[in-house]
Amino acid sequence: MKRAPRRRITLASYRSITLLALLALAVIVVSGAAVRLTGSGLGCDDWPRCTQKSFVAPSEFHARVEFVNRTFTGVVSVAVVLAVLGSLVLDRRRRDLTLWSLGLVAGVTGQIVLGGLVVLFDLSPWLVIGHFILSMVLVWNAVVLNHRARTPAGPRVSTLSPRLTLMTRVVLALSMIVIFSGTIVTGSGPHSGAHGDQIVERLPFAVHNVVRLHGTAMVVFLAATVVLSWMLRPGSVETDSAAAHRARRDLSLLLVVLVAQAAVGYVQYFSDVPPLLVGIHVAGATT
Repeated sequence: MKRAPRRRITLASYRSITLLALLALAVIVVSGAAVRLTGSGLGCDDWPRCTQKSFVAPSEFHARVEFVNRTFTGVVSVAVVLAVLGSLVLDRRRRDLTLWSLGLVAGVTGQIVLGGLVVLFDLSPWLVIGHFILSMVLVWNAVVLNHRARTPAGPRVSTLSPRLTLMTRVVLALSMIVIFSGTIVTGSGPHSGAHGDQIVERLPFAVHNVVRLHGTAMVVFLAATVVLSWMLRPGSVETDSAAAHRARRDLSLLLVVLVAQAAVGYVQYFSDVPPLLVGIHVAGATT
């Protein structure tokens, strides 16, 4: 008796799966921020249970907010597992897609454990920072996976000149500094994730000092992005490649996001950091 042939999926179908994983990872970053901004970080004060007696949240606002965020982790988990399984049943299987999708599974597993530690250690700011940084790494991983699913198989050879490659890496490094300094501002600021009489440790930094540091990093990042955009201007041999064209398009979008982020950041600081604007700022950082 012959075995039924294994079902295979096309690369186009797999791209849809990777996009789903990317969207799920981006959404849970924003929903996690909503937990903190609504003071629901300890709405479920136990882990993996919501309370010591129940896995399900009681009929209380903060518990419900935290429980919904935890439940959405299940959606994220399914999405990243589908990304792995999809890479294994591609009609033309690719090792790079499997490895990058496995990176998502490893990252989400780490997030589940780290999220539990955040609760068990009463929203320790350093653990919260680690939780967010890992979220950003996961979003980056998902972006790379989706990008690779849109490109042909084979070795990755940069067609940018050495100086453009170097400047691109400088911009990338500055983006990391901006994100990290932003988490320090968050860890020092008023939105700890607690509510009522809950006491949560904060970082021992003056908010105005770390805001100044974060703002300076943002200005340098924006300036470097403008310089890179100028270096990639059309009209020269080194900027006439398809890679340079894609980089110009992506940088144009990045500049729009950065200007919007800077505007939101300054407005929220000078209006006593209202939760809605902070949430918008987090969503912007995720893009």
